[in-house]
Amino acid sequence: MPLPYQVIELPQLRKKYIRLTVKRLDLIHPEIQGNKWFKLKYNIEKAVQQGHKRILTFGGAFSNHIHATALAARQAGLDAVGVIRGEETLPLNPTLADAEAAGMVLHYISRSAYREKHAYKMTIYLKETFGDFYLIPEGGTNELAISGTKEILEGGDFDFDFVCTSVGTGGTLAGLLAAAHPAQHVLGFSSLKGAFIDREIQHLLEQFSIRPVCAYELIKDYHFGGYGKVTAELINFIHHFYSDTGIPLDPIYTGKMMFGMMQMADGNKIPAGSRILALHTGGLQGIRGFNMRHGANLADH
Repeated sequence: MPLPYQVIELPQLRKKYIRLTVKRLDLIHPEIQGNKWFKLKYNIEKAVQQGHKRILTFGGAFSNHIHATALAARQAGLDAVGVIRGEETLPLNPTLADAEAAGMVLHYISRSAYREKHAYKMTIYLKETFGDFYLIPEGGTNELAISGTKEILEGGDFDFDFVCTSVGTGGTLAGLLAAAHPAQHVLGFSSLKGAFIDREIQHLLEQFSIRPVCAYELIKDYHFGGYGKVTAELINFIHHFYSDTGIPLDPIYTGKMMFGMMQMADGNKIPAGSRILALHTGGLQGIRGFNMRHGANLADH
């Protein structure tokens, strides 16, 4: 379906003559939000074409990827298994409750075993337990996922000076770097703490023979303590942004990206007069679990 674009009019942007447009990938599908739709698109297609009846993937208890895969598998008429990091906790949080309601079998393994999820012994164990399956990696990032995320930029998207996205496993950023025009500057805002993300992105680019023709930068200053970590400052920003624009942001990915981008614009790290395209990559389903854990009241739609 055609994706809406929303121009953001805020005083701190107007005084810098910056035009910020949000591409609402979160509205691409009523259930499978944001970049997950693009990552799963060709994987689901290949699973069906190869005659698989079951998809298996990995994730944490609040994983957007687990949630989206369960719903995508149901729509495609496939069984789904989610290998979940950690022990089962009842009642299920909203993410896992949705996944189970969509028909996904939730299989819990210890955190130490989860670290060995790519090991040969783990693959054998899973095949003995569940039979044949089409494997999608944690976070959904593989060659087919990147083929999907290459399609995020289209038409007038190539007229913007900056393209901004949040970064988790790096599959969306890799797709953008494969597609962006030479005059563009892609900014990836890491939700994870540490310089290792530079190596991860470089590995993806080498693994899938992506040679960016655009300038790009990984921004690592706005992780707020690391993956899943937040501060009162971030939560207040998300509340105010929703009040000012009507756009909900999640505190794990898009909230951090938007906070960082606004800070960079205010500090002239993004030049005055720039045209910015910010991608809303979804993740809003996780807000229910965040509110439940933290007693917060962030908007999820």
